[in-house]
Amino acid sequence: MSDVRDQVDLTNCDREPIHIPGLIQPFGFLLALSSDWLIARASANTADFIGVAHDELLGRPVTDILGAEAVHAIRNRVALLRGADATERMFGLKLAGVEQPFDVALHLSDGGIVIEAEPSQPELGDGAGTIRSMMSRLDQARTMEAFLREGARQVRALTGFDRVMVYKFDADGNGEVMAEAARSGIGSFLHLHYPHTDIPAQARALYNRNLFRIIADVKSVPVPVIPTLNERGAPLDLSLSVLRAVSPIHIEYLGNMGVGASLSISIMIEGRLWGLFACHHYSARCPGLERRSLSELFGQMFAMKLEALERRESAAYAERARGVSERLLVQLAGDASLRDDPAWLAETLGDAIPADGIGVVINGHIAIAGLAPDEDSFLRLTRELNRTTAGKVFATDRIAAFFPEAERWSDRAAGMLALPISRSPRDYVVLFRQEIIRTVRWAGDPYLPKEFGPNGDRLSPRKSFEAWSETVRGRSQPFSDLERQVAESLRATLIEVVLRMSDEAHAERQQAAERQELLIAELNHRVRNILSLIRGLVRQTRGSGSIDDYVIELDGRIHALARAHNQITSDNWGPAPLRGLIETEAAAYLAGKATRVRTEGPEILLAPTAFSTLALVLHELMTNSAKYGALSDNGHVDVRWLVDGQGWLQLDWQESGGPVVQAPTRQGFGSTIIRRSIPYDLGGEASVEYLPLGLSAHFAIPERHVTQRVAKVTASVAEAEEPAATAAGPLISGPVLLVEDSLIIAMDAEDILTRLGAESVATASTVPVAMDELRRFQPTLAILDINLGSETSMPIADRLKAMGVPYLFATGYGEQARLPEAHADAPVLQKPYTIENVARGLGGLLSKG
Repeated sequence: MSDVRDQVDLTNCDREPIHIPGLIQPFGFLLALSSDWLIARASANTADFIGVAHDELLGRPVTDILGAEAVHAIRNRVALLRGADATERMFGLKLAGVEQPFDVALHLSDGGIVIEAEPSQPELGDGAGTIRSMMSRLDQARTMEAFLREGARQVRALTGFDRVMVYKFDADGNGEVMAEAARSGIGSFLHLHYPHTDIPAQARALYNRNLFRIIADVKSVPVPVIPTLNERGAPLDLSLSVLRAVSPIHIEYLGNMGVGASLSISIMIEGRLWGLFACHHYSARCPGLERRSLSELFGQMFAMKLEALERRESAAYAERARGVSERLLVQLAGDASLRDDPAWLAETLGDAIPADGIGVVINGHIAIAGLAPDEDSFLRLTRELNRTTAGKVFATDRIAAFFPEAERWSDRAAGMLALPISRSPRDYVVLFRQEIIRTVRWAGDPYLPKEFGPNGDRLSPRKSFEAWSETVRGRSQPFSDLERQVAESLRATLIEVVLRMSDEAHAERQQAAERQELLIAELNHRVRNILSLIRGLVRQTRGSGSIDDYVIELDGRIHALARAHNQITSDNWGPAPLRGLIETEAAAYLAGKATRVRTEGPEILLAPTAFSTLALVLHELMTNSAKYGALSDNGHVDVRWLVDGQGWLQLDWQESGGPVVQAPTRQGFGSTIIRRSIPYDLGGEASVEYLPLGLSAHFAIPERHVTQRVAKVTASVAEAEEPAATAAGPLISGPVLLVEDSLIIAMDAEDILTRLGAESVATASTVPVAMDELRRFQPTLAILDINLGSETSMPIADRLKAMGVPYLFATGYGEQARLPEAHADAPVLQKPYTIENVARGLGGLLSKG
C-alpha cells in the first residue's frame, strides 16, 4: 500500500534508515548546486533534456548551463524557502538553448540547492477555480463517511488515476481503506485492512516530511545521481525530491498488486500522519507537476477541513461529557451514597462512555453491576492495575493481554477502561465492555511467514492481495481516543468529588463544633438577659387586681418583646423601620395604651448596627418613662424625627403631662446608654435635659446609617397573632413533612403548621428517617432545618426536587444560609418559628409554584 520505501534498508524495520546510492525516476532531471551556484552533481539523464553532457556540467556556474534569466528566477524563488523541509515550485520556466519549457521544483539539501525539472504539461487553466470547486463539493458532505468519499472522488478527478483510496492508520499502525473512488471493473479495496508491516516506521517518517510522492512507471529503470558521494563521502539526501526513485522492495510490492503507477498524498492532522490518499493506476501515468502540486494543495486543505470536522465532533462529545461531569458533581455532592451505587454510576457515565458493566472499589468496598467479573476477580484485577497504570486512565479492548486470568470471563467482559479516583492507586471506577466477535477483512494473510526475495538480504513483500478474513474473539469494541480524553476529565471530576466530600465532611464537623460553641455562648447571654427582663416584668406588672388581668397584661408585654426581636431579625440582619422599633418598644410597656406614645416623621430604615443601638437607647428611655416619667402617670411622649440636608437622622424625644421631673443624683447604667451609645457606636450626637414639665432628649445619627426610602409598613403591634392571610381559609392543605432535630421546636412548628391548615405533619430528625417518610407518602410541601447535627438536609431537598414537592429551609443562625446552587432559589426561614414568619414563607413559596 505504501509509496515510500526508497533508500531504506528493510531487513530490520526497527533500525535507522540506511541510504543507498541516489537514484531518480527518468521523467525529469536533477541538478545539485553548491552554495556558490556551481553544479556539484547531476543526474545521468540530464543531457537527454538540455543537451549538455554530464562531464561538462560539474564545477561550472549554473548560469552558463540554464541561462541568466532562468537563474535569476530560480534565485528569487530560493529566497522564499523557509524551514527545514520547505519546497518551491515554478511552472513553464524557459532554459537557455532549450525550446521545451520546464516545471521546476526547488529545495535545500546538505547546505546546497537541489533543482529538479521535468517538461511542462500545461493542463490547467484556472487552478484557483478548480480548488474552489473541489472544496465547495467537500463542504456539501454532511457526514464523515460522505466527506472521505467525496475527497477520494475529487482526487481521482484531478489526477485521473484508476483507483484512489482514503487510507487511515489506527493506533497500532495498521491501515484501513475508509473510502474509495475507482473505475468500474477493477474490484474494490473498501474496508480492507493492511498490517503495519506494509508501511514500516522509516517509510512513515518520510511521509511526515514529504507530503507528495509519485511513481510514474513501475517498470522504468531509474538513473543515478553522479557522483554517488560528495567530498565528505555522503550520498545526496533525496528525502524531499520529486523525482526520487523508490526501493526495489516497493516496486516488487506494487508489481505483485498489478499496479503500473502510484501516487500518494499525506493527510497530516496536528503534526501526525492521520492517513493517505493512495492512488493506483494499472499502466504508467505521470500527471504534470502543476496538476500534482494542485493535488498536494487539495490534500492539505482536505486535512484542514478533516481536522475541523473531527474538532466539531470532539467538541460536541466533550460538551456532552461536561454535562455528565456537572451532573456527577451536583448529585454526588448532594447524596454521598450515590458514589457506592454502581448501577447509578454506570447509567450516568454511560451517557459519555458506553459500557456494558461497571466495577467500583473505594476504601476496600466493592460494588459491581452489569456485565463484569465477580468480586474476587475484580479485586485481583485492581491490584494488577495498581502495579502497572501509575494513576492514569488505562484502556484496553483485550483485558486478557494485560491480565491473563481474564481469559476465563472474557465472554462477559473483554475490554475495560479504568479510572483511578484516589491520590494513590487504590480506588477505581472500571467500565467494562463485552466481547464482540467480529470479522476483519485483510488484503492478504498478514500472518504468512516472511520470505527472502531476489533483492539481496532483504524481506520480500507480500504476493497475495486476495481478501482474507479473520475472526477476532476475546476483544471488545475499542475505547476511542475521544473516550479516553473524556475519561480523564471524568476521573478528575470523580477525584474532586471524593476529595470534596472528605474535606466538606471535615469542614462541616469543624464548623458545626464552632457554631455550637458560639450558639451556646450566645444562648447563655441571651437567656440570662431574657430571664432578667421577664423577672422584672413579672415583679413590676400591675393589674386591676385579678389574676386573669395580671396574666393578660404580662402575656401582652412578653409577646411585644418577642415581636421586637422578630422585627430586628426578620430580614436576615437587614435595614429595619424606625417607626416599627418605636411602636414595639412602646407596646412592651404600655400594652393597650401604646397610643400615649405619639410618633411623627417619614418612613425610613436604619442599618442593623444603628437599629440595635437605638433600640437600646429607646428601651432605656421607655423604661425610665414608664417607671418615673410621663408614662408612669397620665402623660404622653412625643417622638418626632426628620432627615436633614446632610442626610442625618434628627430624632427628638419629649415627655409631657407626667410628674415633675428631677435630675438624677447619680449616673446609672441606663443613663450611660442614653448619653453615650449613639456618639460612641455610631459617631452621632446625644443630649438629655431634665426639664420640670418633662424629660427632653435629642439624637443625631449620621447619614451612612440611614436609608431614606419608603419602609414596609409593619403589622400593628396590637393585631391578633393569627395571620390575616388565613381569614379566607387555610393557607396550606394535605400532609406536610417537617425535618427538625429538636423535639421541642418540632412540636411548636407542628402546632403552627396545623393552625395554618395542614392535614397532618410528619416529623423527622435525621436524613434516613426523612427518606423513609418520603418512600411512605408524598407531602404537599416540606420544611427542612438546614443543619441536622453532623449532617445537612440537602439530600432530602434533592429528593423533594426530583419528586416535584415544594420545600423551604429553616435555620437558627442569623447569617444568610449558604445553599448549593441547585437549591439557591429556595426560601429560608429564620428561627424561631412563629406563625407570622412561617405563613409569610409558605405564602411566598406557594405563590412561586
